[in-house]
Amino acid sequence: MSSGKEEDAAPRRRLSCTKYFDALWFCYSPVHQMQQYYRLGALDNCSGKWSALYDCLALKTKRASEVEEILETREKSEHHIWSFRSPMEARAHWQRLFGHLDDQD
Repeated sequence: MSSGKEEDAAPRRRLSCTKYFDALWFCYSPVHQMQQYYRLGALDNCSGKWSALYDCLALKTKRASEVEEILETREKSEHHIWSFRSPMEARAHWQRLFGHLDDQD
């Protein structure tokens, strides 16, 4: 018989660092490096990928409750790609961006 606590608890996320390792591995591939050189004129040092992998591995050393709290805080602080506006806010934003086009006759 299981306790009620286990059933009431929210399911814990399983933290996997595989995607960060894969991203780092791809970063050092000739395909990616040549793409970066062609687009930007410099090779990628992959420091961002190293940081993400290190961060993930560091999270694995923490307690599950801490990891859950950290991940939730990060999700809340990230700017969402969509910003929701009321119709009035949307109209004002549209006018600010594209209102000058109405003046051209």
